Amino acid sequence: MSSPSPNDPGHVIGVEEVAAGAVRLTIERAHKHNALARPVLAELAAAVRRASERADLRYLVIRGAGERYFAAGGDLRELSNVRDEAAVRAMMDDACAALDAIRECPVPVLAYLNGDAIGGGAELALACDMRLQAAHARIGFIQARLAITSAWGGGPDLFRLVGPARAMRMMSRCELIDAGQALAWGLADAIIADGADGHDMAAFVKPLAACPPQVLRGIKAQARSARSGADWAAHRRTEQHHLVQTWLHDDHWSAAEKILSKGS
Repeated sequence: MSSPSPNDPGHVIGVEEVAAGAVRLTIERAHKHNALARPVLAELAAAVRRASERADLRYLVIRGAGERYFAAGGDLRELSNVRDEAAVRAMMDDACAALDAIRECPVPVLAYLNGDAIGGGAELALACDMRLQAAHARIGFIQARLAITSAWGGGPDLFRLVGPARAMRMMSRCELIDAGQALAWGLADAIIADGADGHDMAAFVKPLAACPPQVLRGIKAQARSARSGADWAAHRRTEQHHLVQTWLHDDHWSAAEKILSKGS
């Protein structure tokens, strides 16, 4: 069997079910710092879409292989051939579409930053709904080191998440934000001190594992409305639609009955 070419890294997205309704996707390119070549992004997006088709899916976790990098951005060797405006736009559109598969996933997507998320890797992390950051990991929009700006939708995500002043500071100074500062700024939602399979991760996802899939989908639908800048009326319509769906579901009546029976 022939080895993959530089522009075709082969199958590099590991897929595993770590709990009922919980799927973990791993970028298996530790030797390349988990660089996000276009085929890697395409395979990641396809894996997200396939998992999303499951009615029982509660949440996804995306991580990188190893402990050094979550993802170190675009694959510079591959991107060295992007030399004109049409090629730049095609690269940008392909990567945006891949990250949009994560943004538009119907259930929560968690990024486990097993290591540094830099450049395009930081954009991937912010495309996810929540970020769980290993104690040693950092996150940085360091694109300016290559004399470019963000390109894959990560800029709007960052400015929305931390505000214009902090986003500009991070980008213009190419700052690498450690786990403690990321948590304080809202870039991270939790610090994971004991690895992807440790107590910290288990404690964070335990409430998600107990939440019915249709409820998580309703919550994610509101998150998508907010991220896309939907107006108040449109967001409210999304809320009401999912309230009807969840209210009439047997899970709601079972939960209500349990509470009522305790009070009797």
